[in-house]
Amino acid sequence: MTEQVTGAVTAVRAALDEVALVTYLTGKVPGVEQGLKVRQFEGGQSNPTYLLDTPVASYVLRKKPSGVLLASAHMVEREARIMAALRGSAVPVPEVLVFCEDPAVIGTAFFVMSYIQGRIVRDPVLPGMDATAVYHAAVDALADLHDVDWAARGLTDFGKPAQYVSRQITRWSRQYHDAHPPELPAMDWLLAWLPAHVPAEQPVSIAHGDFRIDNLVLDANAPKVLAVLDWELSTLGDPFTDLAYFCMPYHLPHDVPMLRGLAGKDLAAHRIPSEAELVARYCAKRTISPPSPEVYAFYKAFGLFRMAAILAGIRARAEQGNASSANAALLAKQVPTFADTARRIAEGVS
Repeated sequence: MTEQVTGAVTAVRAALDEVALVTYLTGKVPGVEQGLKVRQFEGGQSNPTYLLDTPVASYVLRKKPSGVLLASAHMVEREARIMAALRGSAVPVPEVLVFCEDPAVIGTAFFVMSYIQGRIVRDPVLPGMDATAVYHAAVDALADLHDVDWAARGLTDFGKPAQYVSRQITRWSRQYHDAHPPELPAMDWLLAWLPAHVPAEQPVSIAHGDFRIDNLVLDANAPKVLAVLDWELSTLGDPFTDLAYFCMPYHLPHDVPMLRGLAGKDLAAHRIPSEAELVARYCAKRTISPPSPEVYAFYKAFGLFRMAAILAGIRARAEQGNASSANAALLAKQVPTFADTARRIAEGVS
């Protein structure tokens, strides 16, 4: 099943002050003063996302959630900055029209960007689509991102490139503990295994941090990526973390709610490239050597571990009552699936 643009919209769940929003956006976003209709996207587990319809055009608003937030999470300011920096590059991104860090306007920092007409696909099987061409277009877009000259685009201070993976492990370990999760042996095992098996650093690139097929706006009529979305976790870092993360569905069951995988599916019957084919295509496009099986297994385990930590944070927000999506509780139940899969991959090379 495919969905238009960023998925279905509903009535606003996380209320915002529409009068204050119109006042602030008038003169900054064309058409707002002529009338504004606000609805909320069903997606957006981290940051509430809204569709803004005006008589002139439609736009998308992303904001931080309300309530007490985990440290260094929900960084809408980073999303706005990286998309502005990438405009005009080989990486397609929406245009950022406004960034507001004043919480007095609608309660939290937010930004408004252009609305890209296309399709978001939640099912990695890509039913009814040319799956081979779409996956190739997606991994090519990832390679283009990693080849961007980030220094030339004013991003030298966008992250600390040195020891990126080690710092990421520390960050997500801390956020996992801060979420006060129930005991989970697989996560405890990973918390010890990952720091002891960090591979040699790769040349630094822009790391998207959440590069998945459902974070891409696809052309409705051709296998083309129209926009890359959800840049909240972006920074400067190791490109192989993005590559392994993009291939994460190959190791997850298809019946995982909201985060479907490809394990158990007949890839050839669905014309889905193998994981090895995508890795080879990515490396060939960038003219780099592919990672060894042991090194690549580490990156896969790390990506699954990080997703488990993210889902633990979603569970904590759901319990606090400030989750961004009605599906948060369902997603949060998948922490053991990701942790157990990560441990199984890691143990296979230990």
